[in-house]
Amino acid sequence: MTARRHSGQTRSHSPVTLKAVAQRVGLTPGTVSAVLNNSPAARSVPERTKSRIFAAAREMNYRPNFLARALRVNRTNTIGVIAAEIGDPYGSTVISGIESYLRKHDFFYLTVVHRHDKKLLETYSQLLLQRGVEGFITIDTSVDDPLPLPVVAVAGHHRVEGVTNIVIDHKTAVRLALRHLVDLGHQNIAFMKGPGISSDAEDRWRSIQEVSQELGLEVQPELTVELSAPTAARAPEYAIPYARELLARRRPFTAVFTYNDNAAVAVMRVLQETGRHVPGDVSVVGFDDIQGAAYTNPPLTTVRQPLSKMGEIAARTLLDRIEGRAEYVPQIAIEPQFVVRDSSGHCPLQGSTVPERAALAS
Repeated sequence: MTARRHSGQTRSHSPVTLKAVAQRVGLTPGTVSAVLNNSPAARSVPERTKSRIFAAAREMNYRPNFLARALRVNRTNTIGVIAAEIGDPYGSTVISGIESYLRKHDFFYLTVVHRHDKKLLETYSQLLLQRGVEGFITIDTSVDDPLPLPVVAVAGHHRVEGVTNIVIDHKTAVRLALRHLVDLGHQNIAFMKGPGISSDAEDRWRSIQEVSQELGLEVQPELTVELSAPTAARAPEYAIPYARELLARRRPFTAVFTYNDNAAVAVMRVLQETGRHVPGDVSVVGFDDIQGAAYTNPPLTTVRQPLSKMGEIAARTLLDRIEGRAEYVPQIAIEPQFVVRDSSGHCPLQGSTVPERAALAS
């Protein structure tokens, strides 16, 4: 009895073949395959016959052999997403946009995270190629050499043949932020510079230097802190030591422009811990407009990168290239927006914004 029951279970779980569906409806496997895969050959099949085929496939719980079909048509409808991080607000929001577009167009994606480890990046790229992806989207990842498939790089800055870089207009973004602070009367502005491993850091810092010169602002080394650790820009808690370092220098400043919103949140927390008011004593401006930026205390003034939209544009650009609907373009520039909230205000009338008690407490 046990053996027979086991045998029955085995038969019930065995996959239904295309041939079995064809036998059920009395047609050739080729005709059934054309209908189920909606191929051009199915156009000549009457609608009534198509309905019979779909009904039989549902009744028999037919599931196409994806790998066999991929080998036959040389397509997998799968792309690889290569990200520096996946749990941070930046990367997760971009991936959300990618997923939204791919889902509507029946594409899958495989995601790998390299955490800025070049050896791991190379290994994962090869693994994705072996799994038959048809293209790549990279996030905050520098692509230095051509890949054998179409590539779209979100926040990519290196000109590499076959790679489309999707970039924010950093100079416009910085000009919006610094002009806002200058119009509020700020001249002594501190800066938190991005980590060198981040693909945006170099261009954004160059833009800060150029725009500051245009506006007559001095970028003072004593008021500049680099988020040097690989994790420093990932979350507010990792940026707190750098905010404390800035205060410990005891140099007066009335505003801070940070590399990203995580660093801005860290700055606000340290300022408040040391008795300073934001924006009464110090204005704080971030970059990215992550989901939590509107809910900080106070709500954060920041440069908005449309991260989800950038993910959608990346997915659309890649699929258009895979399907042959569009020509290769080396770069797509995204215009930033500036969002004014409560963390920025008029420059204080009285001098120093880093009093002794704040420096000592840090």
